[in-house]
Formats: sequence, structure tokens, C-alpha cells
Amino acid sequence: MWRGFLYMFALVCNGIIQTTFINNYAYRMFRLGLQLRSTLMAIIFRKALKISNGVRKTFTIGDISNLMSVDAQRFYDLNLYMNMAISAPTTIIVALYFLWRLIGFSAFAGLAFMIILIPVNTIAASKVKELQSLQMKSKDERVKVTTEVLSGIKTLKIYAWESSFEEKILKIRSEEIKMLMKIAYLNTAVSFVWTTAPYLVSLFTFGVFILSSDQNILTADIAFVSLSLFNIMKVPISLLPRMLTNLVQTWVATKRIDKFLNADELDQLAVTHNKMEPYPLLIENGKFNWDAEDENPSLSNINLRIETGSLVAVVGPVGSGKSSLLSALLGEMNKLEGRVNTKGSIAYVTQQAWLQNATLRDNILFLKPYQRSLYNKVVDSCALTPDFQILLAGDHTEIGDKGVNLSGGQKQRINLARSVYNNADVYLLDDPLSAVDAHVGKHIFENIIGPKGMLRKKTRILVTHAITFLPETDFIIVMKDGAIAESGTYYELLDKQGEFADFITTYSLDEQKSVSKEPENLEASKSVTSSSPITKTYERRLSDEEPFSLLSNEEAVQLDEEPLNEHAGERLIQEETVEEGKIKLSVYSYYIKSGGISLWLAALAFNILYQAMNIESNLWLTTWSTDPCANGTTPQIVTKKHYYLGIYSILGLAQILSAILASLTMYLATTYASDVMHQKLLQKVLRWPAYMFDITPVGRIINRLSFDVDVIDNVFPFNLRQLFILGGTVVSTLYVISYSSPYFIALIIPIFLVYFLFQQIYVSIQRQLKRFEAVSRTPVYSLFSETITGAPVIRAYEMQNSFIIESEDRIYRNQICTYPSIEAQRWIGLRLDLTGTIIIFFASFFAVLERGVVNAGILSLSVTYALQITGSLNWVIRTISDIETNVVSVERIKEFEKTSEENWDSEKYKKTSLAWPQKGEIIFDDFKVRYREGLDLVLRGLSLKIESEEKVGIVGRTGAGKSSLTLSLFRLVEAAGGRILIDGVDISTVDLKTLRSRISIIPQDSVLFSGTIRFNLDPFSEYSDQELWHALELAHLKSFILTLPRGLYFLISENGDNISIGQRQLVCLARALLRKTKILILDEATAAIDLETDDLIQKTIRKEFKNCTVLTIAHKLNTVMDSDRILVLDNGMMKEFDTPQKLLAIKDSVFYGMAKDAGLVA
Repeated sequence: MWRGFLYMFALVCNGIIQTTFINNYAYRMFRLGLQLRSTLMAIIFRKALKISNGVRKTFTIGDISNLMSVDAQRFYDLNLYMNMAISAPTTIIVALYFLWRLIGFSAFAGLAFMIILIPVNTIAASKVKELQSLQMKSKDERVKVTTEVLSGIKTLKIYAWESSFEEKILKIRSEEIKMLMKIAYLNTAVSFVWTTAPYLVSLFTFGVFILSSDQNILTADIAFVSLSLFNIMKVPISLLPRMLTNLVQTWVATKRIDKFLNADELDQLAVTHNKMEPYPLLIENGKFNWDAEDENPSLSNINLRIETGSLVAVVGPVGSGKSSLLSALLGEMNKLEGRVNTKGSIAYVTQQAWLQNATLRDNILFLKPYQRSLYNKVVDSCALTPDFQILLAGDHTEIGDKGVNLSGGQKQRINLARSVYNNADVYLLDDPLSAVDAHVGKHIFENIIGPKGMLRKKTRILVTHAITFLPETDFIIVMKDGAIAESGTYYELLDKQGEFADFITTYSLDEQKSVSKEPENLEASKSVTSSSPITKTYERRLSDEEPFSLLSNEEAVQLDEEPLNEHAGERLIQEETVEEGKIKLSVYSYYIKSGGISLWLAALAFNILYQAMNIESNLWLTTWSTDPCANGTTPQIVTKKHYYLGIYSILGLAQILSAILASLTMYLATTYASDVMHQKLLQKVLRWPAYMFDITPVGRIINRLSFDVDVIDNVFPFNLRQLFILGGTVVSTLYVISYSSPYFIALIIPIFLVYFLFQQIYVSIQRQLKRFEAVSRTPVYSLFSETITGAPVIRAYEMQNSFIIESEDRIYRNQICTYPSIEAQRWIGLRLDLTGTIIIFFASFFAVLERGVVNAGILSLSVTYALQITGSLNWVIRTISDIETNVVSVERIKEFEKTSEENWDSEKYKKTSLAWPQKGEIIFDDFKVRYREGLDLVLRGLSLKIESEEKVGIVGRTGAGKSSLTLSLFRLVEAAGGRILIDGVDISTVDLKTLRSRISIIPQDSVLFSGTIRFNLDPFSEYSDQELWHALELAHLKSFILTLPRGLYFLISENGDNISIGQRQLVCLARALLRKTKILILDEATAAIDLETDDLIQKTIRKEFKNCTVLTIAHKLNTVMDSDRILVLDNGMMKEFDTPQKLLAIKDSVFYGMAKDAGLVA
């Protein structure tokens, strides 16, 4: 007996030593994995600031976000299984050696079977690798399209295109799901092979051992020592599929990251910075293009010498290369030929304003130190003082994601203020005046850009369509077809009588005609105005823009003081909430229902059957090995051996079939759950009311749709499968030990309580750490998306290092939230392993005590099971923890279910005629609206009638309510009181899709999506090619489209970056021409278009929409001077509403003051 206790002591000591080494190893590997993941994220971020524009077409923001969120994570996940690559083969070889010592060459039968499994697994792994690559491609495409959709959500809503883009995303997702299903089938096969491998190896081994010789007797000693060795192999064998899957996933991730890191970068030597050059900006014989693979140059024969301190204007038609010229100077284009040199610091104002999700002040300072006097002067010169005075927190107001709560003009003026405050030597200004009205443009030119402005001593290149300021420039460059057509001073170009002179003459005549409509005798005219006097201060009319989401307050805020009003501490972007405590049962219920209850019940039943067959086969082996009638050489005994072997085989077959079905039903349930949850999440987000996108950054939503969806796609299914298998193993182990040693039953409850205590402590901590980690990820991805979008600006200001430092700081904060999780894992791991060692101690102790009393086979089986309990229990608790932590992804997705959404149920609305509206009459009846609960009204009891086919211009200062009126017509904001009637129908009774599809708009922000031009015009394929070409012709875009490869099927890149902003606005005009609705809204639709094209478009609108009601939100008053009536809004109320002539007749009217500031009246 003393030997038994000696062996028992050796087993316990071995368990303690093993526990110490394994936990120490795991801690170091996890820490290494975290460092590796963070390093990769930082490297990817750095690389993203360097990639060329051609590469940007291949790697979109969504693609690169996936590299950071998913692919980098693969390296962290792999570390847990890295040792398996060495230890698993070693363990298997050592176990096989002892088997050979025990049963001779019969052990090699099992070895042969395992060797056969190797090529099968290799083929499966190769196929999984291929499918993983395809799945990640689909995932990249899905995230890319989703990011675009969320970035242009306002456009989708006003065009009622949500369902079309939802279908597009779900179509990509269906391909992803197909790949996941194929991977699931392969994983089922691999899981079946490796799960049943120990049994099959034992079957082959014992079968060959018995059948090879009648002298071979399967005693309890041979059977259970062999079974122990098989079980030793079971853990590494069962983990091999996961290890191989992780290896495959990491290999795919490595190839993807490697491809990105080796992608072409911007040529750092394309632009030299020789300080000895006499000119601050120089291009000699320049030829440039955007894509290195494209042989056709975008710019050619460029020769440019800009004098120090000069103001140079760049003019030309849409798509002529004006913005490209600035990009060439910045080194953003591929230089094919020539030489480019710049000297001194550069400030760059992009045509499409780029802003950070930060306060207004922080956007202007752009990491520069705050200088009060300079800051106030810049703000005032950029006409931002009145805007700041009406914002809730002044210049401390937080800008929403991509500036969603600001108008186009406000964004552009903040963009300009940033450049001025930067105090650079050279200023590249890409049409900064297009988004502002005439008097604001005049103010900015005089105070900033012009000969008397703050930048008068700086070198300035101004891309512009405003001819008013051209006489005050030092030099003018005329671009046409990617080349400099003419250059010279204003009067030199006029004297040449070339294209520039013709253009100036034509536009000047048109402008005179629009102003000459004012009647001679204005005094006799009367206007409909409010009874209260209007104070015509300059500040109140300084800006005509209004934010998409109004954040106004009449209380003025000093720029150099902290905001004092009651809203000062409010944030527009709400902090992401972190749930606390246990995961609610409703979260698990939500997941189970998404996968289908019947599938889950089937998976549970087959797993129970698998474990039952596993126990029964081992008990049968016990009976066989201890039956004296089966251990001999007589014919009757040989027959008995065959009988035992046959039953053992049948039990094994049942075990195999149940394992296959258990794995298959589990993978089907998890895949269906993932698909359903993604679909529900996408539908919910696309049906959010507009204000939700003001307070929720796109990065936060994308985090849900990429990382969290990836968790429920790939990680969570494995966790559940492991729990079913290992949980069953633990239950069967405790059953067998208790069956063999009934005394052990008394220990089950205290052991269970110890495990339960450890599990509760660990899971509660780990769950919360996981939540913190998930929340800390969002700022990383938000900054990344923001940085990639503004990369040209960041590079121009040479701020790359600052953004790299900020990104690494956010990655570090994410590490801080992740690192405690590693320590918690080791805390639980050490305690669980030691508790498992206690189980081994008692199982072996009772076996020694009951020797000779209980069947030797049963005691052997008990100890055999006890030896595997440590690993199994440890993995069960870890798996339960992983489930609790990874189910946070399900919880985060489910969180969005509680958010509000627009009512898209058409059955709840009154059905309207297919021809509605036929007249286009609009009535506002005491209409009130606010953007969301808790904010002030932005339209305050508006009552007016717009007649059928009437052309109405809408003007007013910032916050007056112009955009609010427009958004109300589309019900992007819902009424807080009153109603809007269109042709006598209350629009609140019309379903949203019908309403939005029956009104057309040409927005100021022209949003295009990746896809063909045809798809961007007609996502529902409702129109023929002939109709599309006709619309493009009317929009003056047909000739350009004909020059593109594939014409209508030319692929637009992400955000429409491969065509100019002006051309994008023309596409929006073509959309409106296609729809042929009775109501058209123009929101400064031609701001980014050259004057000649603008004139042609205005003629098209007058002709094609002659019989339509047209509402024009005007920043440039000359565009509404020919309107039937002018609506002047102030503070959400109607102040004036009459013909332009009558309003101009009243010298103290608001409209007259605005016209005077714009230079339209004396």
C-alpha cells in the first residue's frame, strides 16, 4: 500500500510543478501577444499616413480598419496555442513510446491511424485558409460599404435609399456567411476527426492487439494504462483543430498586413525643399497623375513660379485640374516628370473641409499653443464670432463626427481659421469661399486673403470660382483639361481676349441681368414683414449657413472665457455607456433566439448523447478487461473477445455519429445567430432618426459592425463548442469517480463551491475588464478613420508625428484596459490547476484505500479520468469566462435595440396616390420642431403657404431655421407641434419612403458611394440607360462620362475621390433630374462649380423644373433674385415673405440689408 501512496504523492507533486510552469508560460505569452497586437496597430497607423493615392483605392478606410481591429487581434489570439506547435507533437510521441513498451507493435496501429489524419488535416487546413481569405475579403468589402453608408447617411435618408444600400450590404454579408458555413462544415469534419481520434486510436490499437494473436489478453492493467496514455494525447489532439485554425487565420492576417505594409507610399522625394530657390513654389515641366498604374497624366506641361508674398488665383471649369495642382505642390500626386520645389511651412485648406471630433477651439488651434489676442483676431476675421456666440458652449462646443452639427460654410471657415492661426509661410486655399454667402466671402477676402488681410505678406494660391475678387489678385492661372491654358495678371488676360476674357464678359453680363430686375420705383412697393422692427446689425447677417443639427442659444459667450451657460458641460458626442454587473439573461436569450431554439436543443441533445456513449464505451472496456471469460485462448473465449470488440465498435460508431451531429448543429446555430444579429443591427442603425448620428460617432457603430460581429462570427462559436465538449467531460469524469469511489461524492459539493467561488470572482472581474477594453477600442478606430480622411491636411501641416503620438496614446490606454485581464486569467488558472490537483489526490487516495474491495478496472478508470480533470476543469472555467467576456459583443449589439428608430411600417400610414403630389403646394401650419428632446425649438410656429409651381428663395442668418425647414419636409426631424401639408396631405400621415421619394433635393454636400456611376444615379435600377444619359446631358456631365472607361459603369472610388467635387454636385443634379418630382429643394447646389457651368445649370433648372415648386436655400443672393418670393427666416420664425422687388423696396428690411452687404444694391 505504501507504494500506492508514494505514487499518489508523485502525481500530486507533478501536478503542482506542471501548474507553476504552464501558468508562468501563459502569462508571458499573453503579454507578448498584447505587445505584438499593439505594435502592429501602431505600425498600420503609421503606414496609413504614408500610402499613395493609388493604394488608397485598393485599401479603403474599412479595409485598413479591419487590419487594425481583426487581423492584429489574430496575433494576440494565437499566443495561447503557440506552445501546442511544439508540445502537442512531443506529448503524442512520448505517449506512443510508452504504448509501444506496453503493447508492442499494436501501438503503431494507432500511430498509423494518426499519420493518416495528418494529410487529411493538412488538406482541411489549406481549404480553411482559402475560405478564410475569401471571408476576410467579403468582410473588408462589407465594412467599407457600411462605413461609406454611415458617412453619407443623411444623403441616404433624403433619397430614401436605405433599403437599396441595406440590400447591397446584406448581399455582401450573404457571401461572407456562405464562407462561414463552408468553414463550419470543414470545422465539423476536423472536429469530428480530432474529437473521436483518441477513441478511434484505442479501437484500432486494441483491435489489432486482440486480433493479431490469441495470446494477447486485454487485462485491466493494459487497458487502463493504455487508456491513460490515450487520454494524455486527447488534450493536445483536441486543441490541435483550434491551433491549426488560429495558425491559418494568423497566416491569412500576416499576408494581408504584409501586403498593406509593402504597398506603395507617397514619394517623399517628389517635392524638394531647397531653401536657396528664389521662388517659394516652383514646378518645372511637371507631369502628374493620381494612380501610378495609370499611364495617362492628370496634369501635364505644368510650369509654375510663384513670387514670395503674392496672391495667385487659379480658375477653370469643373474637372480642369485646379485642386490637382495644389495636390501636386503638396506631393500628393505621382510625379511622372519634372521638378517640384517648395520652401517654408505650408497651410492647406481643402475644398471639402476636414474637421476633428473635438471642440471648435481645438480644431482651430490644431495642437498649437493658445494665444488669446491672435486667436480672437483670427476668429473675427473668419466671420466666426457670431457663430460662436449662438452656440451652446461657444468655441468650446464639441464638433460632431466629421462636423455633422455644422453647416458647410461653418466647416469651411473653421478650416480656414485653422490655417490662418497656423501662421505658415505658404497658403494653399482650395475654394474656401464656395460654401459661404457673398458678404461673408467679401469679409473673409478683405480680412484674410486679400491685399489688406492678415495673410497679405504670405504667399497664397487661391482656387476660386468667384470672379469678384480676381482684379485684386497679383496673378491668375487658368486651368483647362489638366494643363495651364493661360496665365498672367487680371488685365493682361483680359487684353489677350482669350477664354478668360470671354468667360469674365459672359458672367458679368449675366450678373447684371439678375440685378437689373429691381424696379425703378421701389418706394411704392410693400412687403409682408413681421410687425417688430428688425435690427440690421452686421453680426446678425454675417452668415447664411445653418447646421444640420442646431445647437443654438441666444446667450453670447466670450471667446476668451470658459463657457458659462447651463449647457457648457454638455457633450454632443455621448460617452459610450459601460454596462455593469452580470450579463443579463436577456442577452443570452437574444443570442439563442437568433440562432433558433430548435437547433440549440438539437446541439445539446447530441452533445449529451456523445458524452453518454463516451462513458458507456469506457465502462464497456472496464467490463471487458475484468471479465475472466474473455481472457483466455479457447475458441469460446476468442468468440467472447470478438463479441466485446464488436460492442465496443458499435458504441464508438454511435459516439462518432453524435459527435458529427453535435458539431454540425452547433456551428449552424452560431452562424445563423451571427447572421440574424448583424441583419437586425444594420436595419436598426439605418432606421435611426437623424439626430442619433449626431451623438454617435461612426467609429463606435463600425466597432459594433466589424469587431463585435467578428467575435460572434469566429470566436464565440468556438467558446460554445468548447463548453459543450469540456463541460460534458467534467460531468462524466465526476460521475465515473463517484461511481467507483462513493466517498468522493461527499467532496463534490465543497470542490464545486471552491470552483464556483473562483469562477464568480474571476468572471465578474473579467467581464467588466472586457467591457472597459471594448469601450477603449472605439477612440482608437475613431481617430484612425478621422486621420485617414484628413491625411493630406495632416501631411501638409507636417503634423504626422503628433497624430502618431495621439494614436499610440490611445492604443496604450486600450492596453491598460487589456493587461489586467491577462493577470486575472493567470490568477484563476493557478487556482483552478491547484484545485484540480486536489481532485487527483483524493481520487488516487480512495483508489489506494479501496484496493481489493472495488473492481480494479473501475478504480483504474477512476484514476484515469481524474488525471484529465485538472485540464478539463481549468478549460471549462476559462471557457465560461471567455463566453461571459465575449458575450459582451452580443450585449453591445443588443444595446442598439433599445435605441429609437424611424417608423418605416407603411401599414401604419395613410396610403397616398401614386401621382402625389400633383401640384406641389406646401403649407406650414403653426409648425414647430426641435432636433431632439431637451433642445430648444428651432422652428417656432411657422405658418406660411407656398403656391404650386412657385419658386421661393430661403435666406437667413446662421440658426435662422433654413435647413430645419428643409429637413422637416423630409421628416428627418419630426414635428414638435403643428403640421406640414403637401397638396393638402399631412406629411406625418405619409410613410417615410413614399414621402422622401416624392421630393427631390440637390444638397450642398455631394455624397457619392463606391460603385458604378449608374448605381450612384439609380440604385434601384428604375430607369433605362437612355434616361440616365438624358439626365447626364441636362446636368452637363454627359461629355465627361463619355471620356471615362466603361461610361455609366465607370467605378466611383470611396467617397467619390476619383472625380472632382464639382462633378459630384453635377451627379446630384442628374439624380434630381431623373426623379422628376413636383418639389425640388436646392441647398446651395452649385457652390463648388465654376461660374460658366453654374450659369448653364441654372438655365437647366429653370427649364426642366419650370412646372415644379422650387425652394432654394441661398448663400449667394444673386441665385434667388429671380425667385417669385423670398422667405426670410430669423430665430426659427418668418420675418419676411414677399417678392424680391417688394422686399428691396423697404430700406430697413432684413433682405435689403443682406442685398446691400452682397453688393447687389447701392
